[in-house]
Amino acid sequence: MMRDQAGGDMDRTGLMVALAVAAAVGVPLALFPQIDLALSAPFYAVSDSQHNMFAWRLSPFVQTLRDLGLWASAALLAPAIAAVLMKLIVPRRKMLVSGSAALFLIVTMALGPGLLANVILKDHWGRPRPIDVTQFGGDQHFVAWWDPRGDCPANCSFVSGDVTGAFWALAPAALTPPPWRPLAYAAALAFGVGMSVLRIITGAHFLTDTVFAGVFTFLIIWLAHGVIFRWPRTRLAADAVERALARIALPTVLAGLFGGKRPRPGCDGP
Repeated sequence: MMRDQAGGDMDRTGLMVALAVAAAVGVPLALFPQIDLALSAPFYAVSDSQHNMFAWRLSPFVQTLRDLGLWASAALLAPAIAAVLMKLIVPRRKMLVSGSAALFLIVTMALGPGLLANVILKDHWGRPRPIDVTQFGGDQHFVAWWDPRGDCPANCSFVSGDVTGAFWALAPAALTPPPWRPLAYAAALAFGVGMSVLRIITGAHFLTDTVFAGVFTFLIIWLAHGVIFRWPRTRLAADAVERALARIALPTVLAGLFGGKRPRPGCDGP
């Protein structure tokens, strides 16, 4: 499905749109951060029979939707990981997903939802979640999206890891055949927006946490797409990636260690 479709045009239009969204949301809510609180307040007011606020966080239906979203992102990545693992085990077999496409998907997932969101920002940007701020019954001080000096010690609000994973769906969307690409982009954006809504109504994140999760994820995808597919100086051929994987494949390494016949690192089938 994803073979030979990687030459798609993730051009400057998408970049301009992402930067415009960041400015349109980030600047007003940096100057007037109380807007973030005002947007979350109606969802704090939702209570259940036990008087729990942000009660939608306890809804089995909402939790199921969130879990399905997490599994959907994993399912989109699974073919790329399986293709790489199979190539490392059977180096002479041609990959079912092109090497450059698999590299693109794995790298963007690792850099966006993995490194940026869950390693760099969430554990070092101390913005408390809505449910933890004093305005909503918590014990931590509210801070604007741009301020890392909040009271949260770890796994903080900025940015949303779940939302970065949902907006990462833009990466496989960029690899779909051109006639289907607008629909794929629309579905990926709807997926990201839907996950954003789930995280906001449950008190897990402010609006700006989700908006910048989407913007940062898109910027990583846009840059990686340029390096791997668009820019002539860095563009990778699918066969080059496959040959590189074949050189470090398990049979190749074992043959080198034990002096056996080294498998040919080409991409042709058996």
